[in-house]
Amino acid sequence: MNSNKPQIILGLGKTGLSCVRYLVPQYNNLIVCDTRENPPGLAEFKQEFPTIPLHCGPLSAELLCQAERIIISPSLSLHEPAIAAALAQGIPVIGDVELFVQKNKAPIIAITGTNAKGTVTTLTWMMAINAGIKAVLGGNIGIPVLDLLHAAPAELYVLELSSFQLESTYSLGAHAATILNISEDHLDHHRDMQEYIAAKQRVYQGAQYCIFNRADKATIPPQQNETCFSFALDEPANDHEFGLRTQNGITYLAQGEKLLMPASGLKIVGSHNVENALAALALGSSLQLPLEAMLKALREFTGLPHRCQLVRELNGVRWYNDSKATNIGATEAALKGFANDRHEHLILIAGGDGKGADFNLLRDMVAKQVDTVIVFGKDADKILHSWQGITTLLLVEDLESAVQQAYALAKEADLVLLSPACSSLDMFKNFEQRGELFSQYVQQLGCAS
Repeated sequence: MNSNKPQIILGLGKTGLSCVRYLVPQYNNLIVCDTRENPPGLAEFKQEFPTIPLHCGPLSAELLCQAERIIISPSLSLHEPAIAAALAQGIPVIGDVELFVQKNKAPIIAITGTNAKGTVTTLTWMMAINAGIKAVLGGNIGIPVLDLLHAAPAELYVLELSSFQLESTYSLGAHAATILNISEDHLDHHRDMQEYIAAKQRVYQGAQYCIFNRADKATIPPQQNETCFSFALDEPANDHEFGLRTQNGITYLAQGEKLLMPASGLKIVGSHNVENALAALALGSSLQLPLEAMLKALREFTGLPHRCQLVRELNGVRWYNDSKATNIGATEAALKGFANDRHEHLILIAGGDGKGADFNLLRDMVAKQVDTVIVFGKDADKILHSWQGITTLLLVEDLESAVQQAYALAKEADLVLLSPACSSLDMFKNFEQRGELFSQYVQQLGCAS
């Protein structure tokens, strides 16, 4: 590469800092840009790299068009005018995942989808660990991928990848890749659903094995052959399909006609988590992991924080934290998961930044399963308008008020579910903070002030 032209890194934060640390030993001419005046990681960057130029504020097309290569943060859109101008000039725009795969030599399991990425990624990683493989977990979950290269060499990388990361990745070539599901999300970043699906579909490029959800057409790879496997909650027709079979009144996870384990043996609850377990089995099977190693992970996994996590049972009312439900598909999955749960009334706490989603897509599910919705946040009015007339709707000022309102309404045998169907960023640092505050407010209920 021509060292006279700069490598420009767009975006600070964890990913941007990992890119700087990775590129500093290789290039003398680095520039960092961030659209925010006070981006996360700013103090750390200035202390660690005081001589590297940093430009904060609106992106300059003139500057970007001088780059040899642009390394883009997943949060920035390729349609940003300055970035689009650089692309039009033929300047490569890649992400940290592309840098990683260009350097990495170990097999990759690549997992994407609108929902459940973290659960399936963690399950697959646990299966590999149980099989004695030196597997490393990373990507959109936990550690930025470039930081993984600084650790001890891995025999396998299990990566959760977002549509943002995939749209700037060109040579992934995973051992096995999957799209778990597709529903409306990130339409404030992608121009439409077609572009969103196309970004997700990039996970299959160069993959040795493609695993898809046969109940979701948008997840099907463009070409199907003997290296394609599928999962769903129906009965599997052959050994390339994972699904459910019932024998003597017991429902089993199955591959083709082979019964693997009773579904009741899972500690994670809900039909969506049964589907997640089947996806992980398909991915693990692509690695030819021993069956017992895979089933051990399924029997022991209790779920990730903020994913339909039971926070407390108080006065016969169960309170669940599903703060990770940052889109309508995740909330739909959560409500489906509680469809066969024994409860009198379901109170849903929802709201935040809807990211351009159409809340009407949840009308039927909410009408069928939710007795009261307590709404707060930036897009509260949109939710109220979309769900008007199908259930009881209450508007509150913030999350703490929502918890107090639910406490006042809930009776014995009721269920209260925080499943916002929205991003948290209008009022919180991230979905983790939202979930932690929800849990804190719930734990304080009933305590004397």
